[in-house]
Amino acid sequence: MKILGIDPGTATVGWGVIEADGRKIGTEIIPKVLGAGIISTKSHLSDAERLEIIYDAISAIIKKERPDFVAVEQLFFFKNQKTVMTVSQSRGAILLAVKKSKIPLFEFTPLQVKQAVCGYGRADKNQIQEMVKKLLHLKEVPKPNDVADALAIALCCAQSQSKVESP
Repeated sequence: MKILGIDPGTATVGWGVIEADGRKIGTEIIPKVLGAGIISTKSHLSDAERLEIIYDAISAIIKKERPDFVAVEQLFFFKNQKTVMTVSQSRGAILLAVKKSKIPLFEFTPLQVKQAVCGYGRADKNQIQEMVKKLLHLKEVPKPNDVADALAIALCCAQSQSKVESP
């Protein structure tokens, strides 16, 4: 099972692909990272140009990685109204790219991601990053933060799918 996790943003979109292929340590299934990175857009570009970059990049990642599922973080709460608007637009471009690919899409709130990865819905960024490192058996915390967040979203999806598939 290959999962593409996406952390939406405007200046930076994080993405990460994991595979939960049944490798086990004891009774624990160990997912592995197949690829990860960021999509960057420049602030001097128009919103339309930035959204086109995000849409094209997500479409290319989906075409290259061929995931079984895509998981995207839902917007939950933003203090800055301008930020929520631009991130919402970015999510729209991402959701459209996923829809056109015909790959099943799952959306998770930050609370769900924190619960799945850390077991605690109020976990902070550092706790999430350390758990991503631990769960994926990485030598270092994935950088930048957007990549760690995208991998956490993919892990959340993997966990939810394994619950569905379990007897």
